[in-house]
Amino acid sequence: MLRLRPDDLTSPETLALIDEHVAEMRATSPAESCHVQAADELAVPGTMLYTAWDGGQLVAMGAIKRLDAQRGELKSMRTVEARRGTGAGRAMLRGLIDAGREAGYRSLWLETGVEDLFVPARALYESEGFVRCQPFGSYTDDPLSVFYTLRL
Repeated sequence: MLRLRPDDLTSPETLALIDEHVAEMRATSPAESCHVQAADELAVPGTMLYTAWDGGQLVAMGAIKRLDAQRGELKSMRTVEARRGTGAGRAMLRGLIDAGREAGYRSLWLETGVEDLFVPARALYESEGFVRCQPFGSYTDDPLSVFYTLRL
């Protein structure tokens, strides 16, 4: 059973998963279309990182960044490779949705890529009720980005 918890970004496992995520995103997307955040960018007021653990093993992570009093943005969703396809990512996403509700947000927003690498992520978001939308916040139209929102 997975245990979701707020993360203080101090564990070596969390920092390694963030570094892995950042490296892959930067290697697969041009700089102008890469919106990944490194650990220091996640460790700021208004952003909360959550991690999912199975016993003592880190399984997934995801963050919610405050856009305003009623909206949050999902950031840095990642499941460790060995646990992909096992429901860990879905559990993480559902935990983030619950955390967004608890924070009082009325909607969650996200940006992800259009490349094949992101097909599983887009399918997951859509299966949990996220719908495509126009760019939000500081994002602009980008042929390599797709945007989603979910009313809570």
